[in-house]
Amino acid sequence: MGTSAIIMMIIAIVTVWGGLGAAIVHLRKHPDGE
Repeated sequence: MGTSAIIMMIIAIVTVWGGLGAAIVHLRKHPDGE
């Protein structure tokens, strides 16, 4: 794998986990979902 491929993989992982983290925080602030 080249450096660019590794960078893209890291960006993808951060994006996925960042999205999950944001969703969890949002659900904690609004537990009823509405």
